[in-house]
Amino acid sequence: QVQPVESGGGLVQAGGSLRLSCAASRRALSGYTVAWFRQTPGKEREFVAAVNWRGDETYYADSVKGRFTVSRDNVQNTVFLQMNSLKSVDTAVYHCAAKVLLRIATSAGDYEYWGQGTQVTVSP
Repeated sequence: QVQPVESGGGLVQAGGSLRLSCAASRRALSGYTVAWFRQTPGKEREFVAAVNWRGDETYYADSVKGRFTVSRDNVQNTVFLQMNSLKSVDTAVYHCAAKVLLRIATSAGDYEYWGQGTQVTVSP
């Protein structure tokens, strides 16, 4: 089974950018649909973006459309989330999740393998 591992979080000012990475141990991410979710204390995990196993189909939450870009490099065995024009409301722990799926899913319950998350904090 695949074990996602996130990196790239940190503290950034509003309007800035960060790039998150999701790599995998135990097994390659190729063949898996990978999604990014985010969570703040007391709230459920929120879908952010996803990319299919080939990397030719993506889907975004309305709240990040036009600002975030999800992509993958199956040679590097990594999925990326480029986040631009960050806002305070984007502050959260960001998790990547993976599952072998025929098409992109946006519900947390559809994903089987989860990383521990990386904190993103956007200051006003």
